[in-house]
Amino acid sequence: MDRANRGRQVLAKGLNELKNRGLHDILIAVVDGLRDFPEAIEAVYPAAQIQTCIVHLIRNSLNLASWKDRKPLAGALKPIYQAATAEAAAVALDAFAQSEWGRKFPTVAARWQRQWEQVIPFFAYPPEVRRIIYTTNAIESMHMQLRKIVKNRGHFPTDEAASKLLYLALRNIEKDWKMPPITWRRAVNQLAILFGERFTNAIS
Repeated sequence: MDRANRGRQVLAKGLNELKNRGLHDILIAVVDGLRDFPEAIEAVYPAAQIQTCIVHLIRNSLNLASWKDRKPLAGALKPIYQAATAEAAAVALDAFAQSEWGRKFPTVAARWQRQWEQVIPFFAYPPEVRRIIYTTNAIESMHMQLRKIVKNRGHFPTDEAASKLLYLALRNIEKDWKMPPITWRRAVNQLAILFGERFTNAIS
């Protein structure tokens, strides 16, 4: 079995385990460019909307530039992801490709064009939802803290002991969350409008 097929199987297995443990639906899956991940999600959760993490896409684009070019390149990309609609974003991407920075870094425009089908769902969402799916940094930070706690603890006598430690860790992590409640409430209202019972049944 080649590496690509093996990778898809590992991803599909992990997603099926989540489904068997009670994650019956995914509304929006924000992915960071991991190969084959969108296909694996669609296989297990066919109704999920796949969205590229905009911050990861920007970061990966800037990695193609020297340090002195990163700030102006970031500014040149901003009209794309801050566009009001998918159509306006496509126009901005074309303009970037023809611009000084687009000609200097043609691989950046090509990267956005390759992932465009998983970028454009972002523009269908209202600002309240865009704000919470713009980046996966928050969830990645939480995972990093949990991994550190588990690694420092080492051995767990039972699954229950591990679950209790993770529960307490999440309680502590929650104290540092900075998103204002009003921002989340607005997003919840918009998600309820967008997804109807798929969303409201999950939070009731």
